Amino acid sequence: MIYKFLPLFLLSLMSFGTFATKVENKEDKNIKVITNTDPKLLAEKSKVAFETRCKSFYSEILADDFSLPQYESFTKAFEGYEQLKNQGKVQNEILTIVDFSLSSSEDRMWVIDMATKKVILQTLVAHGRNSGSDFANTFSNKSESYQSSLGFYLTGEVYQGKHGMSLRLDGQEYGINDNARDRAVVIHGADYVSENFIKANGRLGRSQGCPAVSYEIHKELIQLIKDKSVLFIYHPSRNYVAKSKLVS
Repeated sequence: MIYKFLPLFLLSLMSFGTFATKVENKEDKNIKVITNTDPKLLAEKSKVAFETRCKSFYSEILADDFSLPQYESFTKAFEGYEQLKNQGKVQNEILTIVDFSLSSSEDRMWVIDMATKKVILQTLVAHGRNSGSDFANTFSNKSESYQSSLGFYLTGEVYQGKHGMSLRLDGQEYGINDNARDRAVVIHGADYVSENFIKANGRLGRSQGCPAVSYEIHKELIQLIKDKSVLFIYHPSRNYVAKSKLVS
């Protein structure tokens, strides 16, 4: 009698083995898919890839008679620049970095040609009079605050205003600098931006919120960066990083 049931037992055993193999294979496939699409792993890989690109680009920048911006400010600027370029918003491949962590008596504006990887201008730049004295430390997006606004801008059109040739700016970050055009935050020349002013006062003069520059270079600067290039105003502000969607 036992021999009668033996074929059925063996058949059942083989079927179970086949089923187990299929389940095991299915589980293996699931593990593979999960591994390849794990958000944390993808985010980490993306972060490492970005850091590699950024360090490589920074090391290749030619400064000639100028200095390089600090790596921390460049990293943030490079990150936002890449995003805006990928969104198709950048037409003029120039990145301008303003580092408001530095004293107003320092040349804290850099203009970098991203195509040739070269610093083409470095100069003084003012901050808003209610943002601080020598150092800027308070920022606002509100009208009549007379404070500077951090973050990323695209350069707009050139026009003739009360300061002569000027360049409109369009803030790209909601709640951070998107009121720039309504506030008339523009690039213009100013007589309070000069080495003589620094010698007489111990610091640069201040604007009503505009990144004002010297009359000696304002026309050259505007011609270089007009037509939708990127301007980034940096400060190591945790509040800015928490709000921004262009830096991490």
